[in-house]
Formats: sequence, C-alpha cells, structure tokens
Amino acid sequence: MAKKQVDEMSFLDHLEELRWHLIRATLGIVIAGILAFIFKKFIFDVIIFGPTHMSFPTYEALCNMSRFLGMSDTTFCAEKFPFIIQNRTVAGQFSAHIWTSIYAGFIIAFPYVLYQLWSFISPGLKTNERKNSRGFLIIASLLFFLGVLFGYYIITPLSINFLANYQISDQISNEFDISSVIAIVRSSALASGFVFELPIIIYFLTKVGLVTPQVLRKYRKFALVIVLILSAVITPPDIASQVIVAIPILLLYQISIYISAIVVRNQKRKEAKAKKKSKS
Repeated sequence: MAKKQVDEMSFLDHLEELRWHLIRATLGIVIAGILAFIFKKFIFDVIIFGPTHMSFPTYEALCNMSRFLGMSDTTFCAEKFPFIIQNRTVAGQFSAHIWTSIYAGFIIAFPYVLYQLWSFISPGLKTNERKNSRGFLIIASLLFFLGVLFGYYIITPLSINFLANYQISDQISNEFDISSVIAIVRSSALASGFVFELPIIIYFLTKVGLVTPQVLRKYRKFALVIVLILSAVITPPDIASQVIVAIPILLLYQISIYISAIVVRNQKRKEAKAKKKSKS
C-alpha cells in the first residue's frame, strides 16, 4: 500500500483494512491449530507431558549437575514423580485437545500473525523507517521462540518438579487434573515468549520518545528487584533455580538499554544532519 493511498484512506477504510489483516492472522492460527489437532499424540505425549517424566532433558542435566556438586539427595535424580495425571470431567480431554491446539496454533503461526500486524502498520511509516525495520519480523519471531523454549525447558520443569514434590502431609496424594498440567506448560511458555520481546518493545518505545536509556539505567536496580521477585514466584525456593531464570531476563534488560541508546544516538545524528542542511 503506497503512502499516498494511506493518507487518502478514511477511518472506516483503516478499520476495514485492519479487519482483513486480523482475519488472515486468525486463519493462519486456525490452519496451524488444525495441524496441531491432527498430531495430538506428539503434542500431548511428547511436548505437554514431556516435563512430567524424569527422562526430560532438563532433569537429566540438573541431576548430573547436582551429582557433580556432590548433592546426591535431590528431586532431580528421582525415578519418577509422585503424582498421576487424571481427567475428572466428561468433556475434559476433548476440551483440552481443542484449546491446546488453538494455543499451539498461535505459537506456530506467530511469525505470520506478526507479519499481518506489521503489514497493517508499515504503510504508515516513512521510507527510512521501513528500511530500518527490515529485520523486525525475523528478530521478533526469533526472540519469541527463544522465550517459548526457555519457558518450556527451564521454567516449566522447575515449576513441575517443585510443585510435584511439595507436600504438607503424608496423608495427601497428588492427583493432578489434566487442565492444571497443561496450564503450567502453556503459561510458562507463552509468558516467557512475550517477556523475551522486551528489546523489541523498548526499541519502539524509544522511537516514539516514551523511554530513554537514562531512564532504563536509572530504574535498573528496581528492575533487578522485580526480576528476582518474579523468579522467586515462578521457581522453586532455591537460589540456583532463581538465578537460572533471572539471568536471561536481566540480560534482555541490559540489551534493551543498549538498543535504546543506539536509537537515541541515531536520532541525534539525523537531527544534526538536518540542522547542517538547513544552515547550508
């Protein structure tokens, strides 16, 4: 869509354009969700229920690390988890299948969804702004998938391991509902995926002048406290697990500061060039 055409479009035309982009994005999610629905054995047995087995790669790595450090008495080296997964409603398994397919469809189709949103926004940008944002889709998608993998391989197994072994009485046995297990995997993966978009968000906030590197540096201590609190909430109450979760998030925050500084520096250079041209 040409810049001239965008300027000539009315508010209702913009809404109509947005509607079609949202329809295409939804169709992409539906198609990806249908594929996930078909391959239910892989989605559930391998992905969803993978972290509920002690053969999961994260547990094996943490068990080897614990043994190397001389910590033999650890839940990461157990033979199996002390719980069973059950379904307690008539339509429970079918509902779990449908909703899991939808969420899986969103994750798979995320680059296409982002492309549709970007296709709606980009015509309103200047030519140099579009050129500077060429790698947006690739970087944003890569960060999202890295976040999903981090949530799945780090936060999910740490959470399941802690909650499965947490006990207030020997008289209580753990029989987790299928929806509860799926919720932990889903929330950990999606939340981490969106958290890893922090550098992209900071980039655009800096472009519009809502954030500066000075502000980010000023509140870095507060960000550190917030990250540690979040790490303590979503992980077992031991320092090692909290550090494992906190380090990537703090690195993302530091990267965001550098990105913000680069954006501000480039803006100042452009302003300086514009002043020189106006004087000449």
